[in-house]
Amino acid sequence: MTFVAVVLAAGAGTRFGGGKLSALLHGEPLVRHAIRAARAAPVDRVVVVCSPDLAIGEWTGSPPVETLRVASDALSVSLKAGIAAAGAAEGAFVFLGDMPLVPHDVADRLAMALDDRFAAVPRQAGRNGHPVLLSRRAFPEIAGLSGDEGAGKLLKARGDIAFVECASDTIHLDIDRREDLARIELPEPPATS
Repeated sequence: MTFVAVVLAAGAGTRFGGGKLSALLHGEPLVRHAIRAARAAPVDRVVVVCSPDLAIGEWTGSPPVETLRVASDALSVSLKAGIAAAGAAEGAFVFLGDMPLVPHDVADRLAMALDDRFAAVPRQAGRNGHPVLLSRRAFPEIAGLSGDEGAGKLLKARGDIAFVECASDTIHLDIDRREDLARIELPEPPATS
């Protein structure tokens, strides 16, 4: 199957105070960590849907990274643009630009689980996470979204979703506020015996 990765990175980051996706984590802009996770997925290309002013830097090698600039920070606008850019792909992984620590093996496991289902979703401790792999059958329904609505509502209404259990809670870890980023930057406390 042919897949595309879509990285949603057009949000304004208002709770963060602006400039969230350019904020540094381990010396690199937050969005670059998400792009790296997307490139580790079994995809032919990566489409980064971002605001006109977000710098994502240069990417060489395979899969290629494309930039799709959108002027709206509404989630539905970004998601619809990314899915439209997926073209004839049989599915699209949806990564979020503010989720820098998604394990790189999750996407392979989602691809193996998709089969003929509507989507494949990672789950940890009973909670759904990211990235989500949408089958081509989901694309027309994504086109009907509006406002700040993502695919979550569509997925909750479906019975044909493959859930992939993950050990890592980083499939839930998104950066909303500066404190979230500061917590990640802190070194792990030493183990106690």
